[in-house]
Amino acid sequence: MACPHVGPSNLSKPTPADSVYREDCTQCFDSIAQDDPAGLDVCLKCFNGGCAGDRSHALLHSSPRNHPLALNIRRTRKVIVRDEPPPKMSKLAIAAETEADRYDTTLTVKCLECGIDNLDKTDPALAPVVDAIMKANTFSRKEEVKAWEQELTSCEHILTLQQSPPRQLSQELGQCSKCDLKENLWLCLECGNLGCGRAQFGGVGGNSHALEHSRECAHGVAVKLGSITPEGNADVYCYTCDEERVDEDLGTHLANWGIILAERQKTEKSLTEMQIEQNLRWEFSMTTEDGKELMPLFGPGLTGLKNLGNSCYLASILQCLYDMPSFQERYGGGVDSPPDVLDPAQDLETQLRKMGDGLLSGRYSKPDSDVTVSEHSPEVPHQKGLQPSMLKHLIGRGHEEFSTMRQQDAFELLQHLIKLITRSRHPSGAADPTQAMRFVMEQRLQCNGCNKVRYSSTEQDSIFIDVPLEKLPAEEGQEPKYKPVNLKECLDNLTAPETVELTCSSCGSKGFSKRQLFKTFPEVLVVNARKMAVVNWVPVKVDVPVLVGDEPFALDAYLSKGQQPDEEALPEEETASNVPAFVPNPEALAMLEAMGFPRVRCEKALHATGNTDSNSAMEWLFGHMEDPDIDEPLKLEPAGAKYTADPEKLAMLESMGLGGPRATKALKETNGDVERAIEWLFSHPDDQGEMEEAGDAGAETARAPAAEAGSSALPANFQLQSIVCHKGTSIHTGHYVAFIRKKLGDELSWVLFNDEEVVKVVDVEEMKKFAYVYFFRRV
Repeated sequence: MACPHVGPSNLSKPTPADSVYREDCTQCFDSIAQDDPAGLDVCLKCFNGGCAGDRSHALLHSSPRNHPLALNIRRTRKVIVRDEPPPKMSKLAIAAETEADRYDTTLTVKCLECGIDNLDKTDPALAPVVDAIMKANTFSRKEEVKAWEQELTSCEHILTLQQSPPRQLSQELGQCSKCDLKENLWLCLECGNLGCGRAQFGGVGGNSHALEHSRECAHGVAVKLGSITPEGNADVYCYTCDEERVDEDLGTHLANWGIILAERQKTEKSLTEMQIEQNLRWEFSMTTEDGKELMPLFGPGLTGLKNLGNSCYLASILQCLYDMPSFQERYGGGVDSPPDVLDPAQDLETQLRKMGDGLLSGRYSKPDSDVTVSEHSPEVPHQKGLQPSMLKHLIGRGHEEFSTMRQQDAFELLQHLIKLITRSRHPSGAADPTQAMRFVMEQRLQCNGCNKVRYSSTEQDSIFIDVPLEKLPAEEGQEPKYKPVNLKECLDNLTAPETVELTCSSCGSKGFSKRQLFKTFPEVLVVNARKMAVVNWVPVKVDVPVLVGDEPFALDAYLSKGQQPDEEALPEEETASNVPAFVPNPEALAMLEAMGFPRVRCEKALHATGNTDSNSAMEWLFGHMEDPDIDEPLKLEPAGAKYTADPEKLAMLESMGLGGPRATKALKETNGDVERAIEWLFSHPDDQGEMEEAGDAGAETARAPAAEAGSSALPANFQLQSIVCHKGTSIHTGHYVAFIRKKLGDELSWVLFNDEEVVKVVDVEEMKKFAYVYFFRRV
C-alpha cells in the first residue's frame, strides 16, 4: 500500500553531528537490548528512539511533531546448539563474538499515522535513509567514543614530515607488503609502505610488520587505512614517540599517495572503539569465600546497571539514591505520562524518571536469556542490566571530569548530582528529593576571657568524618593493616571542642573555644569517610574498618542546645566606616595559605563559601582564578547601603531565565557569586526578591523566616541503610559497588549491586571496611 507521507519533508539522513537513538527508547528502557518483541521505532525525521510496545512512546513522539515515518528494529537471539562441550583452548584467543554472530535483526519501515506496518524499504526515498541510520554510530557509542578520545596532539615528527615523491598506491592498498593480511593495515606516510599492525583485542590479526618497517627505515608516522573517514578523522600513530597522534595535514599527506579523503569510507574500528570494548569486558568475582557462586536476585528494586566502561561509581550512587523514599516518590511514578519536551534525551527530568522506572519497577529485572545454564556451562545467569548512557551524558555535560570515561570519585559525583537536581526545574507540586538529605550544623564560639558566645549555622547535605589511622603490627610477608575504628569515635572527633585563635570584639583576648553540633537532623544522613594517608607526599586511600552495626543508634547527644538564657552574645564587630568585619576561619585560612594561596584570595574564598572549611574555599578558588578582581581586597557593603548588583552577573542570570528582582537579591545574598546565586534561586522558589533596606518605613514588619532544613525533634535514631564501597588505592581507580538493605520476603537482607549483577549477601561485615559513603536513614 502506498503511503502519502513518504517524501523529503518527512525524511532525513543522519549526519555525523546527529544523535541516533536506535538502542533504547528515550523515555523508558524498553529496547532491542531488552529483547522487546515489538522492537524499537527510530524516527526517520529526527532519529528519536521510541518503544513500539504497550507504552507506545514512539506514537507519543510522532503525533505532536508530525513525524509519521519510523524504522522498526527488532532482534532475536540465534539458537546455537552445542551437543559437545567447547574444545579446550590451546593458546590465548582474542576473538570477540560480534552482534551479528549472536542476533538476527529484522528491519521494517512503518507509517504511524496511516497505520501501515511494512512499507517497501527498498523505495528509493527510504533505502538511503534506512541504510544511513543503521550505519551511524548510536547515541551511546558516539558519546562513549567522544568521552574516551584522548586529548591527542601532534608531534615534531609529523610537523617536520618529509614525504617521498608522489605516486599512486591504488593497486597496493589491499594487502600487507610482507604477509597476507588484508585488514589492520597501516600506511607509512613517509614512503607509502603498507604494513600490518599489532594484533588487537576483538580478533583483529596482526604481525607488526608496520612497526618492523618503522624500525628498519626510521620512518615514524603511519595511518590506519580502515579508520579514515571522509571528514578527515583517522588513527595516526608515531612509532618514534610510541604515541597516538593527530595529523592536522592528513588530507595533504594522504593525497601524496593518491588517497582522497572524500572518497574514503571507514571500514574498521578505531583504536578508541576497540579500547571501549575491552574495558566493557572486565568482570569481577561474585563468589563466597568457599568458592560458591552468589545466587542472583530479581524483582522490583533489584535491577542492575550495565557498566559503560569505568562507570561503576555512577551505578553505585544511583542505586543508593533510588533506594531513598524521597527519590522513589519523586521519580518512581512510572513513565506513562512523560514530560512534554522537545528532546527527551536531553531533559534531566525525563531521564531521572526513566531511571526511576527502570530501577524500581522490576520490568527489566529478569535473567539474561542470552545465558544458558547447562552441564557444560556452570555460569549463573544474571541480568543484562540497564544502560544509563543518556543520564550519564546529561550528568557529565560540560563537566571536566564526569564527561570522560575515566573512573571518578563517587562522593564527588553525588555532590554534583545533588546540585544538578536542586537547580533543575521541578514540576508544580513536585518536591526536591535531595531535601531529605539537608540539615543544619551550628557552630558555637566562646571567648575564653569574657565567656561571651556567638552562634552561626550552615546548611549541609552531608558530613565528612576523618578516620583515625593506627597501624597494627604487620605479619611477616603481609601488608600492614589498620586498627578498626568505631563510628562513634569519628562523630565524637567531628563534634569535639577545640581551641582557636581569634580576637574577641568585646574584651580583646585571643583565645576562643569552638564546637560544631547538629542544629537539625536530616531524614537521610550522608557520611563520607575520609581514609587517606600520605605516602611519599602522595595521598593514598587505605582500608580502615569503621565499625557500624546494623541496629539503630541515637544521635541525640550531638544536637546543639542553642544559645542559653545565661549566655551573653558577643556584639557584632563593626569598623569605623560601619562595615561589618569579616573574621576568616583561622584554621581554614592557615591551610589555604600553607598551600600557597595569597591571603586576599583566601579571605575572599572563605567569605564566598560561608567561612566553614578549606576544602570548599579551595574549590571556589580553583573556579575563580581567572576573575579580574581576584586579587582586590574583600569589599563588604556598609550597613544600610542600597545593594547594586554587577550588570554582567545580572546579564548571566537573565540569559538563564533567572532575571528580575529575584536575581538581584540572590547576588546580594551570595556576595555576588553567580554559581551560589543560582543555587539560592532554586532553593528559594517562593522568594519574590523584595529587599528591605535599613531605614525603610516598613522594615519593622519582617517576613516569616524560611523554614530550616531538617528537624530537631528527638529522639534522633538512625540506621545504616546503604553503603558505597570502594576497592583500590585511589578513589579515581579501582572498583565501586553498593550494599543496600532490602526487604526480601519477610526479612531484611543485605543486597550487593555490582553493576548489572544483583545478589544476596550473607556476610557484609568484611566489605564494610571498604565503605566510602554511608547512607543512614532516620527511623
